[in-house]
Amino acid sequence: MTESNVKKWYVVRAVSGQENKVKAYIETEINRLGMSDYISQVLVPTEKVVQVRDGKKITKDKVYFPGYVMIEANLAGEIPHIIKSITSVIGFLGEVKGGDPVPLRMSEVNRMLGKVDELAVKTDTHQIPFNIGETIKVVDGPFNGFNGTVEKINEEKRKLEVMVKIFGRKTPLELSFMQVEKV
Repeated sequence: MTESNVKKWYVVRAVSGQENKVKAYIETEINRLGMSDYISQVLVPTEKVVQVRDGKKITKDKVYFPGYVMIEANLAGEIPHIIKSITSVIGFLGEVKGGDPVPLRMSEVNRMLGKVDELAVKTDTHQIPFNIGETIKVVDGPFNGFNGTVEKINEEKRKLEVMVKIFGRKTPLELSFMQVEKV
């Protein structure tokens, strides 16, 4: 890589909900024009979210920063113009509206890219912080704010079976370690 082709991370504003389409459009356009030397990565930071639908657990990728697509690029010549002309792209994130794109600081990039790794690493380093019979409070999900009692602990899945009183009836819930805290 020559000195003149130094890449920095930029943020492209996209129509919310169209982030993955924008990523695909940018990648195909860059390949079509043979400009892949200038753009090395197009990222849509996502986090895995588990939803329960019809009693089945579905893991979905949820966009971490809705409306934003990160690109690692050297914005030389026509590159900014090409990206701005892509469908669903609003423009670059900059200090001045319509001004020059402002690159992200390395610390911001590391934090953004490290967030995903950090979530993966964080869950493995804890011992089991709960005991059977212990009272806990649900801090995440639809039962946020409810208190319950730990009935079972599943170490491999990092899940708890918790008895929660909902409308006066005890109801068993399966919650991850991250969804509860000690009272």
